[in-house]
Amino acid sequence: MSYEIKITPIEKTKIDSIDVNNIIMGFSFSDHMFICDYENGAWHNPRIEPLALIPTHPAAMALHYGQAIFEGMKVTTGKNGTPLLFRPDQNAKRLNFSADRMGMPSFPQDLFIEGLKKLVALDKAWIPSKEGSALYLRPFMYADEPFIGMRAAKSYKFIVMASPSGPIYSHKIKLFAEKKYVRAVNGGTGEAKAAGNYAAAVLPTENAKAKGYHQVLWLDAQDFEYIQEVGTMNIFFKINGKFITPDLSGSILAGITRMCVIDLLRDKGFEVTERPIKLSEIKEASANGTLEEAFGTGTAVGIAMIEEIGNEDFTLNLPESNPVSNMINNTLNAIKVQKEVDKFGWIVEAK
Repeated sequence: MSYEIKITPIEKTKIDSIDVNNIIMGFSFSDHMFICDYENGAWHNPRIEPLALIPTHPAAMALHYGQAIFEGMKVTTGKNGTPLLFRPDQNAKRLNFSADRMGMPSFPQDLFIEGLKKLVALDKAWIPSKEGSALYLRPFMYADEPFIGMRAAKSYKFIVMASPSGPIYSHKIKLFAEKKYVRAVNGGTGEAKAAGNYAAAVLPTENAKAKGYHQVLWLDAQDFEYIQEVGTMNIFFKINGKFITPDLSGSILAGITRMCVIDLLRDKGFEVTERPIKLSEIKEASANGTLEEAFGTGTAVGIAMIEEIGNEDFTLNLPESNPVSNMINNTLNAIKVQKEVDKFGWIVEAK
């Protein structure tokens, strides 16, 4: 289905005031944003307009009851200069999965992709050319109905904005195994990309950073035995030549980079098992020398190699060499810029 998306271009671009190849994600934003409104049971008025403040009533329900979800995506440039989206259909599906869990309306998948294409085509000058960099897209939806009361809102806004980004981690990371706070529980909102999940993670993450770590290694909420996620990433371990990653048990986000890494590893002939993983199993593998690699996966970070896991009670120093995870990372990055054939059909041109 084709949608009529009204486009109001900015009068003067801001791009001349920054260097998109030397910038930290989240501080600068491209010229335009995509917006759509939900009222009377349907989405209306899809449009692209200059990035600006959004008028919000103090009683907007997202501010009081947390109906807010988001996605994260990256845009790169192909060999012919065409902007490239990476698996936008999966982001659209996950957005709607999150919306369903949070009692919010689904957003049409074809309008999601068409809006992204038009926004990216308009702001393609904001895509960094530096290797490892990209234009980060942030689609999000929130309840904007002004009402004080505990129920699903009746009006929402869907917005996409963009921020040029360099590599998040250019070094290996250290993880703090958290045994006081929890990220999510089965039956909760952990498998949805809900804004409140990240709010609950702020204090533990700041505490971990104060101790010299980069991210939190989240454990299960009952016994603090089973590994779940790493900050904003999924996690993989290579033990005795085989890869394992926590299964999607109902409290773990279904990462799109996670999905791609599993496909790439299997395509390269490696065995990958999705199952519950005890922290004690990783400690044992480290002690007996069978723990060979460990890394996190996520849209913002790509693949982040892990050098240490610990807390006040223990420290695991992981192997320095990461031959397979580096190879997978290089393959994934090459596919994203059309330096390697996309035999999986992951790339969508924005033109």
